[in-house]
Amino acid sequence: MARILLIEDSPTDTAVLTQLLQRNGHEVFASGSAEDGIEACKRERPDLVMMDVVLPGMNGFQATRALSRDADTSQIPVLIVSTKGMETDRAWGMRQGARDYIVKPPREDELIARINALLAG
Repeated sequence: MARILLIEDSPTDTAVLTQLLQRNGHEVFASGSAEDGIEACKRERPDLVMMDVVLPGMNGFQATRALSRDADTSQIPVLIVSTKGMETDRAWGMRQGARDYIVKPPREDELIARINALLAG
């Protein structure tokens, strides 16, 4: 079981993803903005961060960059989960420090496989 921080501003997506992750044995805590998510990440030290891109204020790309460049959080893998499905979005997300990128809505088996691969290191 992993502790996963979900940074997502949509209550519906938060509920769906939380249920999916909990069903697969993970502990989930959520944040509705990038700024709150960064603080929660520093405070809670999750095993993995799932990051939306389209967020109020700071966007998910900026938050991913902040987490990946901070010595306190750089070892925590970030998985971007976004509706932005262009290859340029994926490439940009990876350049910001994300370890993986998946387009919404993710298939449960694919999402869990990607999470397991990131947690395995």
